[in-house]
Amino acid sequence: MTLKNDILSPAQSRGARGMLGMSQTDLAVAADVSRQTVVDFERGARTPHRNNLLAIRRALEEAGIEFIPENGGGAGVRFRER
Repeated sequence: MTLKNDILSPAQSRGARGMLGMSQTDLAVAADVSRQTVVDFERGARTPHRNNLLAIRRALEEAGIEFIPENGGGAGVRFRER
């Protein structure tokens, strides 16, 4: 995970939130980042600092999401197995 894009993509964030029924505000609160950070990231306007990306990813993982590698170099999301 040396590149910021390896931590979390905007599509993964949107997809994971959708699966969880979580709003951008909910995610911002859970990750302790500003709502605008989530909004700008998910629409591709800017890439947040590494610590904020990690916080967003961690919040989604703690809510039950697992990030999985896919063929072609991308990554997907799914619910973590219990």
